[in-house]
Amino acid sequence: MTPDEEFAEFAETASPQLRRTAFLLCGNWHTAEDLVQTTLTKVFVSWRKIRRRDAARAYAARTLVNTYLADKRSKRSTELLTDRFPERPVAPPAPETRMVVLGVLATLPPRARAVVVLRYWEDLSVDQAAAVLGCSPGNVKSLAAGALGKLRAVLDDALTGHDPAERLPEERHEIKDTRHG
Repeated sequence: MTPDEEFAEFAETASPQLRRTAFLLCGNWHTAEDLVQTTLTKVFVSWRKIRRRDAARAYAARTLVNTYLADKRSKRSTELLTDRFPERPVAPPAPETRMVVLGVLATLPPRARAVVVLRYWEDLSVDQAAAVLGCSPGNVKSLAAGALGKLRAVLDDALTGHDPAERLPEERHEIKDTRHG
């Protein structure tokens, strides 16, 4: 089998998982598809250099996250991407849990979002996520803790129908983390 045929086979089997991960990172299927295509292009360019074919999926995952983060860094802060047309304001129907979770996930900063996706969607260990992101395990733990705290607070409010601004002052500080007893 030629290297090109090997890559074609790899791309066919790896694309669905890469696409799902890309969607969780960026929150839009069209952007996710573009992200996967960019990732596969980069992997193809390096394909002959990848000595261990069993490491190709990990290489592709790291390339995907790095491409996503690089794209986020290069976007102008004034650019606002939405999936709705501004001309047609419509009151949204009661949101389903999945949509609420995706919406809250989209509010996280790119690196925190990447950590959440890698740790809890891809089911990577702290060390594996750190290797993909090119940072320390402590950084992954810190980003995960902050992101999960924000997700818990916002999801609790969104799923119960409470607006955080409507809380009484003493309630705003009662979000407790029961993991440590």
